[in-house]
Amino acid sequence: MAVDQPQKIKLVRIAQVYYTHADLEAARQFLVDFGFTVAEDRGDTIFFKGYGTDPFIYAAQKGEANEFGGAAFVVESLEDLELAARTLPKATPVHDADTPGGGKRVTFRDPVDDYPFHLVYGQEQVPLSAHLPELDFNFPQSKHRAVNKTQRFKKGPAPIHKLGHFGCCVTDYAKAFEFYTTKFNLKPSDVIYGKDGKDNSTFLHLDRGMEQVDHHTFFFFEGPKYHVHHSSFEVHDFDIQSLGHQWLRDKGYDLVWGVGRHVLGSQIFDYWYDRSGFVLEHYVDGDLVDETTPISRSEAGPDSLHVWGPPLPATFLQ
Repeated sequence: MAVDQPQKIKLVRIAQVYYTHADLEAARQFLVDFGFTVAEDRGDTIFFKGYGTDPFIYAAQKGEANEFGGAAFVVESLEDLELAARTLPKATPVHDADTPGGGKRVTFRDPVDDYPFHLVYGQEQVPLSAHLPELDFNFPQSKHRAVNKTQRFKKGPAPIHKLGHFGCCVTDYAKAFEFYTTKFNLKPSDVIYGKDGKDNSTFLHLDRGMEQVDHHTFFFFEGPKYHVHHSSFEVHDFDIQSLGHQWLRDKGYDLVWGVGRHVLGSQIFDYWYDRSGFVLEHYVDGDLVDETTPISRSEAGPDSLHVWGPPLPATFLQ
């Protein structure tokens, strides 16, 4: 006899991340240098956006301690929000979102490590605020730029397009994996196991059928203590990313790791510490997947995270 599968809450895309900073002004300056623009400043809370269509993608709130306040995902329907309010741990009722774009919202708590997770529906989108050119490149045997057509750039921050993914260190991988893949349309692109054969990390994408989606929108790995690992933001291309790297370096910010090319997901990465000690990433050229993409399983190892770039910092996966 077939067992009825529980109804899944259908996620459409990742929308925002929330952080609390003891020094909000230092956080604001870093975020502007990182490539965000201010969508709305309420004094104790600043909402930042990219040049994409989300009304904001990063909320910075002033508080006594530096804390991660969770990520928000857009759901497909109001019914998905109502299902979340009924079935998820410590979930709030459906309520109006007091954030740019408005809409409705539900907040629940992760069942493993009790951090907040947000679901939103009905937010008003905003117009695209930049149109960056897709450049032509000259290769040794294939020249795409016309004679006298030069490549010229201006120094400055790397403009953020969108929020791509976030990730955490969790204290019970198996329980977290079971929860997120049964309650939501989250599906692994990659699963990583240790020398003992036990799964300990995963990169999850949104299962949207044949719609092409990013290789991962949420990842987690097991460790002794819960913490947010990083939030990652897409920029236009490698030149923009490299200009942003130079801008942050020249401003005296602390580099975590980069620039390099990942293996899983393929994206070119560049990780930085903000002034509160959180890690943010610029990325370009990530993989796309759909329902035909097979789930990959591989063993963790020194060559599994990057194919070129600086050596992996010893503290990166702590």
